[in-house]
Amino acid sequence: MLGLLLSGCALIKPASPDISLIEPISHPVRFLLTFDDGPSTSNSQNPTASILHDLEHNPIQPGIKALFFVQTRGATLRSPGRELLPREHADGHLIGFHTATSGHKNHRFLSHEDFIASLENGISDIQKVTGSAPKLVRPPFWNYDARTFDAYQMHGMHVLLTDLSANDGKIWGFNGSPRRRINLYNQLSTMRPKMVVGQIPVVDNVIPVVVTFHDTNPYTARHLHEYLQILLEVAAELNIPVSPQPFYQDKTALERAALARTIKSESEVVVLPGIWSWIWGSNPDTGKAKLAAFN
Repeated sequence: MLGLLLSGCALIKPASPDISLIEPISHPVRFLLTFDDGPSTSNSQNPTASILHDLEHNPIQPGIKALFFVQTRGATLRSPGRELLPREHADGHLIGFHTATSGHKNHRFLSHEDFIASLENGISDIQKVTGSAPKLVRPPFWNYDARTFDAYQMHGMHVLLTDLSANDGKIWGFNGSPRRRINLYNQLSTMRPKMVVGQIPVVDNVIPVVVTFHDTNPYTARHLHEYLQILLEVAAELNIPVSPQPFYQDKTALERAALARTIKSESEVVVLPGIWSWIWGSNPDTGKAKLAAFN
């Protein structure tokens, strides 16, 4: 039984789901895969390298293109991380900005000088690899305020958060995900009513559903094929139509979809999966203490 639960193969459905599985959805979904925090600098079975291989070679849809929100300074300057960022671009994936600080630091808690330096360094680092400045940013810890949001916009970057999270951000100690299937089921179930009433934009005749993983997590890397299958299975269980091409295969279409799903205003109300809405709450200034307590 323990092995079955750890494998994520058992789906425990909510006893009384609050959604109707009968109401039709006008367009099929396409899953927009994103990866945070890389590239990995691990010299042993590097998870970023493994994920790049499996996106290209998998039994579900070979040649998947994803969006990588990268850290360009600190540990990622070391090999093999240094070589993996150009590989992500060469493989046809989209590169977005995460941070260019010495570590995974919340931009809201940086001084103005350090924050702007992070933006300018990261943009320069990515531009040297891809030939163009990044258009997309995912703030560390999903957190931003009026100051940081305006600075992202002034630097030509738009904030993309997520619809679904694999809850795999933890990369030390036990980094498995024994509830991965039920987590994704529950998160996607909350999206279904929004799809029914047309609250999620349609781009290229599909509804882009943003999914977040962390390519620094070796568990994610070892189980990526299974995660792809789980996404398709929970969509079927929720009677959510999926495009014949369930994942993005063209970087230009991927970018169009991602830009359509970005936050348009700092005051826009967003609901994050997992613990993050609780951490930041209605008053993000309380989030620093909560985050410290959580860590």
